[in-house]
Amino acid sequence: MDPSFRDAVYQIVAAIPPGAVSSYGAVARQAGFPRHARFVGRLMSQLPKDTRLPWHRVLRGDGRIALAGTPAGEQQIQRLLDENVTVLGDRVPRQHFQQW
Repeated sequence: MDPSFRDAVYQIVAAIPPGAVSSYGAVARQAGFPRHARFVGRLMSQLPKDTRLPWHRVLRGDGRIALAGTPAGEQQIQRLLDENVTVLGDRVPRQHFQQW
């Protein structure tokens, strides 16, 4: 994976403020790689456990938690709830999506 893509994704994700979320596709577009949403997801899944990057603020384009029903998905939901993000089942309403 291109290091410039990775670095751009990390910078974009780091800039998502608490209480807001973005989609894998939106992050990829901002990084200059509009067709690389899956690679953004892969990068988020490969972060070390002690990362400070707010990976939990990146969701599927339809607002669904990609790993819902797994321990990682439950952790993501709890982190979002801790930031006062509304989570309905496995989905975050559009009002929380960050407008870039």
